[in-house]
Amino acid sequence: MAGFGEHAKIRLLLVHGFTGSPVSMRPLGELLAARGFSVEIVRLPGHGTHYRDMQKTRYADWRAEVERALDALSRDDEPVVLVGFSMGGTLVLDVASSGHSGIAGVVSINAQILGRGGLIVKLAPFLEKIVPLAPASAAGLVENDIAKPGGDEKAYGWVPSAAGNSYVRELPRIREQIRSLSVPLLVAYSPQDHSVPPANSQAILEFAGSTDKTELKLERSYHVAPLDYDLPLLEERVAEFSERVAKRT
Repeated sequence: MAGFGEHAKIRLLLVHGFTGSPVSMRPLGELLAARGFSVEIVRLPGHGTHYRDMQKTRYADWRAEVERALDALSRDDEPVVLVGFSMGGTLVLDVASSGHSGIAGVVSINAQILGRGGLIVKLAPFLEKIVPLAPASAAGLVENDIAKPGGDEKAYGWVPSAAGNSYVRELPRIREQIRSLSVPLLVAYSPQDHSVPPANSQAILEFAGSTDKTELKLERSYHVAPLDYDLPLLEERVAEFSERVAKRT
């Protein structure tokens, strides 16, 4: 979505979550585009089609797609703000803390950075060889974790085990790497998240190396906050953040 007016040169790259699709980020993207920002919503490989397509992909493929989109947006040196929801938040933190230039700021929304406990998680490397697919609930995912009635993020009901494990294996590296994050950071999270515990966002605020860190509580929403009651608040705060950090570049 091309921008217009005074915000046209500020690029926003929106990234959806694990097993999801751009559906979860579209309302936020459209609202920001209506303010004049240039907005792109990435579709991660294997997502937004059929869960069997996701079986062929891994975390490295999803990260590479975010990098590709970032490179395309930052070709002419205009500021880019990365906005990621859930695993998308993890991805943008990963990319932004790995030394990429052209990033003005990062917004993480209910992102995961901590590992999960439990026997199934510990056995996951072995189970993926004999159970290639698992119900989303077995992976700790709550279907349509949205407080607002009628919301549907169109996520897969089945999780490809090897693809999911490729994500979980990267978390320790990313937790350590974000200590090197130097760009401004907005961490938005839902205290009533039933899929990714709020402790993850608290850990991001603690570990991230940026000296410019802002916390935003989404009190009225569950996990899929971009489709929930706090969407207007998210729009307002992401817009304010993007305007501010773009002026610094």
